[in-house]
Amino acid sequence: MSVLDRFRLDGRVAIVTGASSGLGVDFARGLTEAGADVVLAARRVERLGATAKIVESAGRSAVAVDVADPASAERVVAAAMEAFGRVDVLVNNAGVGTAVPALRETPEQFRSVLDVNLSGSYWMAQAAARVMLPGSSIVNISSVLGLTTAGLPQAAYTASKAGLIGLTRDLAQQWTGRQGIRVNALAPGFFRSEMTDEYQPGYIEAQLTRVLDGRFGEPAELTAALLFLASDAGSFVTGQTLAVDGGFSIT
Repeated sequence: MSVLDRFRLDGRVAIVTGASSGLGVDFARGLTEAGADVVLAARRVERLGATAKIVESAGRSAVAVDVADPASAERVVAAAMEAFGRVDVLVNNAGVGTAVPALRETPEQFRSVLDVNLSGSYWMAQAAARVMLPGSSIVNISSVLGLTTAGLPQAAYTASKAGLIGLTRDLAQQWTGRQGIRVNALAPGFFRSEMTDEYQPGYIEAQLTRVLDGRFGEPAELTAALLFLASDAGSFVTGQTLAVDGGFSIT
């Protein structure tokens, strides 16, 4: 197998959560281009159609669910098994973000973020791991804000993303040696998304001064890192968090 062949995912099946918009769409496209069949999961059914069109020509499937619900995670995996008979890759991308001062944040607000970003990822990983074979890969999409701060009051969001990094290490410790399932995380820096569109004026410009070449990341740069962790190219990598942030986390 050549080095480039190790990045191929031919004959494999990937689940992408949060696939209705933003980075989830780019992840689905990249996995498809690498040869995988892709099962799409999201809460916004009406927005999944555009993503589904990217993969439907290859007979790939789209499933819309709320991954904060443990039962829905089981349904996504069941749909993948029914359609393709296997699950090789899980990309835990579904997430929500808030910016609420800590003294004003309610228990309900805090829990709602953790339910999707952290608990939802756990339920999906748990459901997928039950059917995954050795050589499979789980990639949790954390955030650079799980590694550092960036000037906004985001206690729930940063706690959920830091928790996802800890969860990644623990699941890797439990599953890699015993079941042959690698578990890693990506920590994206600033990429254009619905979340960045909602930031207050001037915030992004101030944060980009911490990026070593002063720019947003390109989606393809993050998707390439995802393919490394999802494919045999990263077969000796587990329990790690890869920051794709242009140096933001070291400044």
